Amino acid sequence: MISLEKIATLIDGWLHQHFNDVITLLIECVLVGVGAIALFALLGLGLVWMERKVAALMQIRMGPNRVGPKGIFQTSADTLKLIMKEGLTPDGADKLLFNLAPVLVIIVAMLILAPIAFAKNFQIWDINIGVLYVSAVSSMSVIGILMAGWSSGNKYALLGAMRSGAQIVSYELSAGISVLTIVVLTGSLQISEIVQSQQTGWWIFKGHIPAIIAFVIFIIAATAETNRAPFDLAEAESELTAGFHTEYSGMKFALFFLAEYINIFIVCAIGATLFLGGWMPLHIGNVQAFNHAMDYIPSSIWFLGKTLFLIFVIMWFRWTFPRLRVDQLLNLEWKYLLPISLVNLLVMTVIAILGWHL
Repeated sequence: MISLEKIATLIDGWLHQHFNDVITLLIECVLVGVGAIALFALLGLGLVWMERKVAALMQIRMGPNRVGPKGIFQTSADTLKLIMKEGLTPDGADKLLFNLAPVLVIIVAMLILAPIAFAKNFQIWDINIGVLYVSAVSSMSVIGILMAGWSSGNKYALLGAMRSGAQIVSYELSAGISVLTIVVLTGSLQISEIVQSQQTGWWIFKGHIPAIIAFVIFIIAATAETNRAPFDLAEAESELTAGFHTEYSGMKFALFFLAEYINIFIVCAIGATLFLGGWMPLHIGNVQAFNHAMDYIPSSIWFLGKTLFLIFVIMWFRWTFPRLRVDQLLNLEWKYLLPISLVNLLVMTVIAILGWHL
């Protein structure tokens, strides 16, 4: 069976046969970079199309259906339009920061891809502090958003950026504590070890009620961190036109737009890895026949299927719940999610110490 692991092994073996170690490493780094850019492009096109189709499903209509079969080339046409548009910079803007902000946001998204396990033995960098790395690097994206809002010289952009900063910093706490509950269970920050620890069952099933609570809180916090409805106050069209990217156009706007969907994919990939086993097939204890049957499905399909399911859930939220007010958004985090997360982490620690999760 063809797998991403075998393809990577074949490429590595061929390069080592024809080049020395230094040249091989350089070529592999270039291939990884090109692959990451290609993945970004495919995810951007695919997830925007999926967003429109999910919206149409929720509203009982067709969605994109003109450009290509089922409208699959509609997002390609939109991308071409953005490429052809002129990128304008306001006269009152800080030109350096204004142009740097979208680049910084997309670079942060690319850096977070490094430790994610897309399939069995298929990672860019299996660092032993993978979860900590993701949490640390992801928090840098708010800098790009604040830069964009402040450098635009627009009061609506600045207000949207300040809202986004308060929102992301607040909900990072609950998301981080939810992640810690799984770290406590596995005793490791390495993503490959977290996936392997779910060989006999995913943590959402064998981690008892605290794992389910942590999963629900993580999904809510991840939705807020990515500025998705009902937490999209940073770009509330009725109040702030387009929020922190009001003054952006052309490819600069496209980078912000792309980063939003890439971040959705990343948080859902992290959620699938921590709570749903990542690329690990569904195994039930020592039921060998069932487990062997599940192993026939490629690990990359398991990972992609779980991630797309969580993306669908987040898109479902957008067309189900009305937008919150700012005070409601912050009250939800500081008065409810954060205290529940802290108590839940304490309960999970007791469960891990007593070994009830085994």
